[in-house]
Amino acid sequence: MDDTVATRVEPGFDQVYFSASDGLKLAARDYGRGRDGTDKHATVVCLPGLTRNSADFHDLALILSRSEAAPRRVVCFDYRGRGLSEWDKDKSNYNIQVETDDVLAGCAALAVKHAAFVGTSRGALIIHALAAMRPGIMSAAILNDAGPVVEGAGLAQIMAYHDRIKDPSNLLQVAETLKTLQGAGFGALSNQDWRDLAAASFEEKDGKVVGRFDPALIDMLHAIDLNVPLPTLWPQFDGLRNISLLTIRGENSSLLSQATVDEMASRNPDMQRNTAPGQGHAPLLHVGDLPKVIAAFLRDADKS
Repeated sequence: MDDTVATRVEPGFDQVYFSASDGLKLAARDYGRGRDGTDKHATVVCLPGLTRNSADFHDLALILSRSEAAPRRVVCFDYRGRGLSEWDKDKSNYNIQVETDDVLAGCAALAVKHAAFVGTSRGALIIHALAAMRPGIMSAAILNDAGPVVEGAGLAQIMAYHDRIKDPSNLLQVAETLKTLQGAGFGALSNQDWRDLAAASFEEKDGKVVGRFDPALIDMLHAIDLNVPLPTLWPQFDGLRNISLLTIRGENSSLLSQATVDEMASRNPDMQRNTAPGQGHAPLLHVGDLPKVIAAFLRDADKS
């Protein structure tokens, strides 16, 4: 951990920084480190979506790290260009290969040798990459609303959602816009959930509301030709057969189809499945029964 710097402490977690292999300064939240009992249970590593960051997992991380029955260390990463990590001047580095390398660098810096990985959307795709590159680092995996097949309709929806949030005047307006755009698919969310989503993704800086991500990520999305079938990751998914696996699908998801989940289950009969009612892409993991589902899955994975 010599190249890791803890700069401040927030309620419930340490804010830490480490260096990527190319020297870029990257950030992570570290929950429960050193708490009594965490050494008896697998560490959890959380990987966010395309423009999202470690704050998305805050409530779940608090639940898991403060559990009386099975307290866990939970590490949540900000990819390069997101959250508190530095933006990359070379925008071509915003790709799954580089981001997977960054996750591995972060695990090495934070002395995470073996862990259960939770990946939301792009994070789930990075788990597929890890299955090909470093399968031994994963004791278990949770794929949150993404799998070997990414539906173009889901990407189009993500593009539209970002395009509609232009020059908001404050975070409340961001929350209201998010609810207007996505509320039909997320009936399970409270008004506070929408406000938390807005605060996790945007911030007020110099009198303006700006995203907590490099806008180049949105340009990258728009460069995708949705008329051409997207590459699939079935060989990488098959690499997850030897670990405990849970796939969560939002009931109203447009990115992960039920047909894909069914095919995943046919290839891996031991995979557990869960549908998040009243949620689309991508489910918030602290809503409804999901914390209990995840905690139970992790306890069973500890035994396997």
